[in-house]
Amino acid sequence: MSRTALRSALAVVVLTVALGLIYPLVLTGFARVVFPNKSNGSLIERNGQVVGSKLVGQEFKAKQYFHGRPSGTSPAYNAAATTFANLGPTNPDLAKNVRAAALAVLNLERPYNPGLRIGDIPADAVTTSASGVDPDITPLYADLQAARIAKVRGLSADRVQQLIDQNTDGRSLGFLGEPGVNVLKLNLALDREAA
Repeated sequence: MSRTALRSALAVVVLTVALGLIYPLVLTGFARVVFPNKSNGSLIERNGQVVGSKLVGQEFKAKQYFHGRPSGTSPAYNAAATTFANLGPTNPDLAKNVRAAALAVLNLERPYNPGLRIGDIPADAVTTSASGVDPDITPLYADLQAARIAKVRGLSADRVQQLIDQNTDGRSLGFLGEPGVNVLKLNLALDREAA
């Protein structure tokens, strides 16, 4: 074996150990010390039981809960198989999916919002996110659902709005992204109101 081949093989072994083993272990240890909640998946507990993650959406179908945006995974909200729909704006399947989601929102919300029209439905209520498991909805979509939640739960509209506001995260660093309402945290806050 030539010296060059031996050095190359040694470099591969050393770099593999350094960058494939030591570096990830150091970063994982650092994250566990500095960001313990985030490094463990931002899990949310209720009564000592993990009920979900702040980072992954869940399906809520009951009328007394806020609903998230549609999931792009199969089965729905499968964090192990995040994906996006990859349907372009001229794809007829996208139009069909959006229309079906919009009609479902109208059927659910119109009894509580009689004047609701299809044009009033925000985009996040009818489209999937890039990951397919987005845990947040826009404040606009939360506001659309507020009348239903107040009526079904017997809460005042003002109290529901306060809970929405309390569970709305602002823009990152004050200017990046858009505000979002974490659906799981908001629904847990609603359940605490009933307790």
